[in-house]
Amino acid sequence: MSQLLPSLPHPRPASRTPAPPAAGEEEPRHAAWGAEAAILPEVAARMLPGARREAIAENLPHVLAGLAEFGLTDRPMLLMALATVAAETASFRPVEEGISRWNTSPGGHPFDLYDNRPDLGNRGRPDGERYKGRGYVQLTGRDNYARFGKLLGLPLEERPELANDPAVAGRILAAFLKSRETRIKQALLEDDLRAARRLVNGGAHRLEAFTRAYRAGERALTPPAGR
Repeated sequence: MSQLLPSLPHPRPASRTPAPPAAGEEEPRHAAWGAEAAILPEVAARMLPGARREAIAENLPHVLAGLAEFGLTDRPMLLMALATVAAETASFRPVEEGISRWNTSPGGHPFDLYDNRPDLGNRGRPDGERYKGRGYVQLTGRDNYARFGKLLGLPLEERPELANDPAVAGRILAAFLKSRETRIKQALLEDDLRAARRLVNGGAHRLEAFTRAYRAGERALTPPAGR
């Protein structure tokens, strides 16, 4: 993700990510999805078939907590979030952006192509590498780290590595989707997955993976005919 975000209202403190429940306790972060809660791990597994089950068990609650915090508890936005995770990190773990021809010039230092990009708010070396993509949605650029840090009450500009913490990554993903909620929902209503993906990624990068995951989620949440 390399797009800048519009301003967002600060979420209510009471909605902040809760601590993980003790063994044997009911998982409150699934409660917002009602009767579907029990099948969400299986839905995620079908959408991200390459992810290990333990990775889903560890990370899905953080994604759901972020979505609940920002009021994104409807089915389309749930599928949008999980399909975005599938496109950005098929392992269902928050990851750091790797070196590629898109961010590093031949013979250049890592992420040199990001260093002086004004659209990201970067101010020269080492901003490119320092504010590279991280998390479930690949937060990128000094301005985005600063804006999310203010929104979430975290020192992301000073400590960008926090964006790879699963709980923080889940909140960042949800905040980004919230900032584009109306346009994303319209694209999904029109079944225009390319447009929905563009609203997150700015282009069609890994559109096939996104589409494949979204369709798998739809099938998993649609009861067989006759039931």
